[in-house]
Amino acid sequence: MDLRFRRCYHFCFTRRRTYFDPDDDLQAATPSAMDRYLRDMLDALVKLAIEHGSPVLADHLKSSARKHGSAKLTAVSLKMVEEASKLAAAVPAAGHGIGMWFRPLVARRLKGEKIATLGELIDLCNQRGGSWWRSIPRIGPGRASRIVAWLRRHEVTIGRRVDADVDLAEPFKADDAQIVEIGGRHQVLAPLERMALQHGLSGATGANRSPMFALIHARNDLEAIRDYLYRFREEKKTLRSYTKELERFLLWAIYVRKTPLSSLLVEDCEAYKDFLAAPSPAFVGPRAPRHSHRWRPFSSYTLSPESQKYAARALRSAFSWLVDVRYLAGNPWKAVKDPATIRREAGMDIGRALSASLWHRVRSYIDGQCANESASYWRTVRVVLLLSGDSGLRREEITGAARAGMRESTYSSDDFPVWELTVVGKRKIERTVPVSPATVDALRAHWRDRKKNFDDEASGPLVKPIFLPPTPQAKERHKSDTDLSYAPDSLNDMVAWAMKRLRAGIPDLSNSEIAQLEATSPHAFRHTFGTQAAAEDVPVDIIQRILGHRSLQTTTIYVQAKKQRMMKAAAKYYAADAASESDDD
Repeated sequence: MDLRFRRCYHFCFTRRRTYFDPDDDLQAATPSAMDRYLRDMLDALVKLAIEHGSPVLADHLKSSARKHGSAKLTAVSLKMVEEASKLAAAVPAAGHGIGMWFRPLVARRLKGEKIATLGELIDLCNQRGGSWWRSIPRIGPGRASRIVAWLRRHEVTIGRRVDADVDLAEPFKADDAQIVEIGGRHQVLAPLERMALQHGLSGATGANRSPMFALIHARNDLEAIRDYLYRFREEKKTLRSYTKELERFLLWAIYVRKTPLSSLLVEDCEAYKDFLAAPSPAFVGPRAPRHSHRWRPFSSYTLSPESQKYAARALRSAFSWLVDVRYLAGNPWKAVKDPATIRREAGMDIGRALSASLWHRVRSYIDGQCANESASYWRTVRVVLLLSGDSGLRREEITGAARAGMRESTYSSDDFPVWELTVVGKRKIERTVPVSPATVDALRAHWRDRKKNFDDEASGPLVKPIFLPPTPQAKERHKSDTDLSYAPDSLNDMVAWAMKRLRAGIPDLSNSEIAQLEATSPHAFRHTFGTQAAAEDVPVDIIQRILGHRSLQTTTIYVQAKKQRMMKAAAKYYAADAASESDDD
């Protein structure tokens, strides 16, 4: 066996666990299999050299094969073979299995995420952005960077492109120019994405760090917090709330306690609970953009007891997760009681709900606007308000609703027609809600504006924009028709647009009704459904199921009958008492 071939064989055999582990796309790395694999490789190289190399090399190899049964390679001829093989080397393609191009360790991890081909890997990168690797065990930022770089080098032959914004930037981290070091002599405050912790306060050697093998890559407290928040990347409201609580607590730990977050004890957590009741002036300021130097963690010198309680629970939950993944050894917040709060008579403010009379006039006015053939936006508004006002859906449920989830109910009849819609609500809980005939008719009109027949279609978003603003952001967001849907926040703008025109267009509105329409949000129509359903004696457990409330007690706020009887009885008592006093006089 040629010396260079023996060296190649020795290297590959000693590294067989690394490069030739059993895999769906490769053979098992037994010694005999390795020998066959390398000999087949040599034969393939010789064939390529004969086909693509110089005539002199081809004659030499053919002669050697006739004489020895197989071609013997000298150092010079091996070099020529290598050069010739480059002319016919295999190139990556979108349909190639990842095991053909990546080490088995990497391939197994990717296959565990149902990523089998190079094309599917690129789809994953483009879908999740720079943090695509975080959900894949043992694929850190360094390995992810090399994978993306390799994919970009071969994007021509693969026929697919990794998006430019897949830049492997850390989530919740701003550009380097915006990063502010936290913990220095000057008390500089910055939000989580702009933070960099001074080494002594980073928590790299925190007293509460777990001695066990950690299940996350985090090297310090800031990275651990970002790993925790990454779990909520698809729950924007939750992400904003938890980010606010964790960045407040981290800044307080650094500047007030002068202690890394991973070294805080129960006494520290109790002290922070007191701090929440009255934040220090240095931490408070008017609302400002997160990239501004005027940004402050608190916008008020007083937090309500409910906000204090929420903060304690959010931090307790975050610390529990950090213990579960073995970043922290223990959770000091478990020994801390929640701040005391008043148990409210009603858990939600339903005063924003429209009265039956006003809701009827709003619907009539919108129906009149929708009669105009060119009023496609009004017809979209009508669908959104009816899905909320007749079916009790939240913003996120409306924007996430799909045609595939809607069907005529098996309990429908000619006398009482009703459709049903299955949506995914809060806490990722699926539920089915009834849909009124008026909503179905509104949907048919909206789908006609989309140049589609609602009754013939089986897929697509239930509600989608008819026109797109000519901005780069809109074009990027709606690259394909299947992705076209409203963002939940855009419904706020839609309702504000409609309310402005309703206030000006509906005749004989009282001052209180004008003020109510001015303050109306998409959620107000969900409250409208709850109050109107309760007024029509719909059983409270049915209202609970339609609205998706976890607790029946939450739903009972819509039931005003007991409160009305109490107030009427008291009014009669007061009137009788006043009349009695008058007679005595």
